[in-house]
Amino acid sequence: MRGPSILGIIVVLWLIVGAIAAGQRGYFSDDDTNCAEAGTILVTVVAGPLNYVGANPKVDCELPQPSK
Repeated sequence: MRGPSILGIIVVLWLIVGAIAAGQRGYFSDDDTNCAEAGTILVTVVAGPLNYVGANPKVDCELPQPSK
């Protein structure tokens, strides 16, 4: 029987730490989420522990407007 791999455990812990950092920054408390906010949450979670050594990833996205 094979247990979980070390790499898999590290990846899960990395993402958990990133989610905690996003929560501490208050990213999950806003009900009105747009593209930039969702992107910022995603890159913050992916950055994981790097958030605690100075990384503060932000995403700026401009969605095209429909033609008139």
